[in-house]
Amino acid sequence: MTINVALLLAIIIVVRLRRRTEARSRFDEKLTVIIVLVFGVLIAPTSFGQGVLNVVGQLARSISQNSGF
Repeated sequence: MTINVALLLAIIIVVRLRRRTEARSRFDEKLTVIIVLVFGVLIAPTSFGQGVLNVVGQLARSISQNSGF
């Protein structure tokens, strides 16, 4: 049985983000940021990651065209 590391990190992210903001320390927030960055690096080369990149790129282009930049 193999465990997909990206799936495991996604579950950890959801569990960590469900906690109350007041209960987090600075170290806890930094650790969450590091976990999210590693998750992003892991899903970037996948087809799902490429799809997310395309959607975000299209959204950014439409916002920049509508704002006149």
